[in-house]
Amino acid sequence: MPTIKALFLMLLISLISACSLFGVDDEDFDIPESQLYEEAIAGLKESEYQVAIEKLEQLESRYPFGRYSEQAQLELIYAYYRMSRAAQAIAAADRFIRLHPQHDNIDYAYYLRGLTNFEADKSLTDRFLPTDPSQRDPGAARDSFADFATLLNRFPNSQYAPDARKRMLYLKNQLANYEIHVARFYIKRGAFVAAANRGRYVVENYQETPAIPAALAIMVLAYSELGLDDPASHAQEVLDSNFPDYVPDSELTAIEAERSLLNTATFGLFDKNAAEAPKKRQRPNRKSNPKKQVKTSDDNSSAKKEDEEEERSLFSTITFGVFD
Repeated sequence: MPTIKALFLMLLISLISACSLFGVDDEDFDIPESQLYEEAIAGLKESEYQVAIEKLEQLESRYPFGRYSEQAQLELIYAYYRMSRAAQAIAAADRFIRLHPQHDNIDYAYYLRGLTNFEADKSLTDRFLPTDPSQRDPGAARDSFADFATLLNRFPNSQYAPDARKRMLYLKNQLANYEIHVARFYIKRGAFVAAANRGRYVVENYQETPAIPAALAIMVLAYSELGLDDPASHAQEVLDSNFPDYVPDSELTAIEAERSLLNTATFGLFDKNAAEAPKKRQRPNRKSNPKKQVKTSDDNSSAKKEDEEEERSLFSTITFGVFD
């Protein structure tokens, strides 16, 4: 019996030691709400965002209905944003907007959500190396634009409205440039219908952006390749009247030159508009030739010889005269 008691006592001591090693200090649970909040704010001011996140999460879990609860939720959105935790920042912003739709600082939640999406499309490489924003996935840019638009529609006099307008202008230009980038890709692939649709989308939805003349030029090129002369002429008229000094950028010019070279190298075989309509045969003039003409054997031989020469000429052209 004493042996069993001794074993039980040793086991109890071991459990207590394990709790002291791996458990959380009891003093942490006794930290007042105000102290947690002050430590979190101090972490934000010192740019120690991970420390601030830990304090704010503790504050939210221990005092969910406390005095600093709502403000802590807002500060947590900002801390996630500064730590580039986009998914957590957006989730925290959505939660705050859902739980506190009438909060005095609800505009700040929308603004932080827009800022998070504004930075979300930048990868680690983009932060240190210059890249073309028009070639990025526009999903986050569209979400950011929508967030800032909601902020301006609901709170036009917000202190964050001026910055939101500037960012929306930048995003609008970026989204328009992305559409131009995709349209050029379609032109390179010969998908002229898709290219024309992208150009028209830019003209209709991103007016007053620098991408408009490029969109019109793409429409002119795409409609011309499709043989749609009227839409091409109309787009050209709009381009000439509104942007008389417009010069196609080097990329679009290179695409046109590349397609022209392809058309030359393939003798127009892949150009839908290159093939001319068959010429209509001229009917004989009955007044000048009242008598019916009868083909002789010499005429037949001569016609056959011309056909052979024509076929030989085509073969010589295709083979660059190698077999002549």
